[in-house]
Amino acid sequence: MRTDPRLPAVLALALAAACGKGEAARQQAAADSAAQARPRYLAYVTNEDSRDLTVIDVTTDKVVATVTVGTRPRGVKVTPDGKTVFVALSGSPKCPPSMPDEECEKLVADKSKDGIAVVDAATRTVTKVLPGGSDPEAFDLADGGARIIVSNEDAGTASIVDVASGTIASTVTVGTEPEGVTVQPDGKAVWVTGETGHDVTILDAATGMKAAEVVVGKRPRGIAFLPDGTRAFVTNEQEGSVSVVDVASRKVIATIALGTDAKPMGVVASPDGKRIYVSTGRGGQVAMIDVASGKVSGAIAVGKRPWGLALTPDGTKLYVANGPSNDVSVIDTEKLAVTATLPAGSIPWGVAIGKAP
Repeated sequence: MRTDPRLPAVLALALAAACGKGEAARQQAAADSAAQARPRYLAYVTNEDSRDLTVIDVTTDKVVATVTVGTRPRGVKVTPDGKTVFVALSGSPKCPPSMPDEECEKLVADKSKDGIAVVDAATRTVTKVLPGGSDPEAFDLADGGARIIVSNEDAGTASIVDVASGTIASTVTVGTEPEGVTVQPDGKAVWVTGETGHDVTILDAATGMKAAEVVVGKRPRGIAFLPDGTRAFVTNEQEGSVSVVDVASRKVIATIALGTDAKPMGVVASPDGKRIYVSTGRGGQVAMIDVASGKVSGAIAVGKRPWGLALTPDGTKLYVANGPSNDVSVIDTEKLAVTATLPAGSIPWGVAIGKAP
């Protein structure tokens, strides 16, 4: 019997192909395993007029649920473990800046609807409503979610809520019409903006007492800190600017103009501390500030009147709530482009991102 001299080469090629397929399969399995090991994240969007919460899977950018929470949901936060979502509810009527005070005072408020809804992230149900003071709007979590510091817009106060007991531990006077609330990265202080006081009140996180006051621009809204906690960025709606505050000295060291059309609202810092993102409200864009230069480096058009925004933990995606558009823009922060526009409820207001339960 004669043997084909090409057979060894053919066998070698076949063996190599088989090994290649085996290696490819192993690599794919390893990639799949790594993907499964990575935590999955969800974005939670409050819808002020439809009284619900839109839940978005940030991996697929698909809406996966809608949760009814209560009247006028605005501020929203997720606990570090992703198991609980807190939502600020208010029974006070909507009074935009354009509405005269005497007209607003004629509207009826239902204080029984004020509070902080506690949402079980696994079952996507409201388990209870904590007291949050009068007209709770924005808030932040302290001590890993054990305490909630809430701005009470119509009362000019901040309420400190003890979650375990379900009671308000203390109430402190802050600037007029308080809105934005952000805890310093080191957890030692809480900053609260005063819209018509044009200032920021700094509270000692341990005692809840007023520690300092910083005058910023006109009608301050949101606050974001660099990850290292050295600087704070405060959005000034009426000035179309951002105040840069040195945290150690508690003094404004720079003011960054965003343009005449900008009405800056929400603000967030990138995880690497190199970029600040600002929603510009009626400006219809998200502005980007280069931290090193202290200048605006660009802007991305989104929906109508963007307000709340949140970054994924790796900083690669930015989710922006567009109020009158009733949708959420998803921005790829590397491409600096909107990659998806997702439906939300009526008048989306706030966004928070947390681990999937």
